[in-house]
Amino acid sequence: MNLSATEEESPSTAAAAAKEVHIPAEIDWEMLDKSKFFFLGAALFSGVSGMLYPIVVLKTRQQVAQSEVSCIRTAFWIVRNEGFRALYRGFGTSLTGTIPARALYMTALEITKSNVGSATVRLGVPEPTAATVANAAAGLSAAMAAQLVWTPIDVVSQRLMVQGSSRGCGGNLNSRVANVSACKYANGIDAFRKILNTDGPRGLYRGFGISILTYAPSNAVWWASYSIAQRMVWSGFGYYFCKKDEYGNENGVNRFRPDSKTVMAVQGVSAAMAGGVSALITMPLDTIKTRLQVLDGEENGRRGPTIAHTIRNLVKEGGWMACYRGLGPRWASMSMSATTMITTYEFLKRMSTKNQEAVT
Repeated sequence: MNLSATEEESPSTAAAAAKEVHIPAEIDWEMLDKSKFFFLGAALFSGVSGMLYPIVVLKTRQQVAQSEVSCIRTAFWIVRNEGFRALYRGFGTSLTGTIPARALYMTALEITKSNVGSATVRLGVPEPTAATVANAAAGLSAAMAAQLVWTPIDVVSQRLMVQGSSRGCGGNLNSRVANVSACKYANGIDAFRKILNTDGPRGLYRGFGISILTYAPSNAVWWASYSIAQRMVWSGFGYYFCKKDEYGNENGVNRFRPDSKTVMAVQGVSAAMAGGVSALITMPLDTIKTRLQVLDGEENGRRGPTIAHTIRNLVKEGGWMACYRGLGPRWASMSMSATTMITTYEFLKRMSTKNQEAVT
């Protein structure tokens, strides 16, 4: 798929030609060297996950708190009372699961995008619409595939994240978390074993249904929004940052070809816009999902809370706005993650092509 953006000049500058921006063609699944794609992907995304992990910890702590506590105050309290390492509690478990989950995600994403995109174009759907539909379908299928691995990893890593938070925040007892499991875990393996012994396999997949309801539409919205945002950015002011193609003036059209830095900048801005929209839309579902996976429904901890019970507790604690606790960190996390991930992902795809000349 080749994105292009054109803009007609006003009559007063009729002598000037229309402007058209040409960016490198989309790299599809068949063009990738799969072994290089997965190996480099594991290394690159592990680094990105490490940079963003503390924000995920802060979001999780805020979501399980009984009252509103600012992100900055939460961060200072964790570092002061639990040490800086607490911001990376559960990271080893998360990283272990990220590699296979990302492999599933990227495989489903690229295969679906390639197949759906080709099918919709063959049906006569305009290319911009076909790209948006393909991206939405790809995001949906990728999220559903990855949740098979990510849900148990989330359950274990989030249990580790909130250890120590039951003591309160800043000495305020009203800000303690409700019904956090009293069980203490030495590490991810210990948490996995204890959850399995206490709740069985279902305990590791607690919140799986609402995870699908959260991440599947979130990914569909994100990828569709990303496709639309890219076109908006390129058509709005993309050519201001491009160099004129020396062979690009034909049939009265001035053609502009952006360099790699401009392409990455537009992808990053588009990803941040899409991440913000997706975070706002799916925040309540993410809060409910996190509580389902972390909190105990009964004192003996052998039965998890229901969705209805979780919603009632949230509304009782702070009204419907309680469902948006942690929105700041999640908005920042998703926007930063989206910007970093998409630029890394597009770079990864270009590094993994079988024929480097095919992408120029």
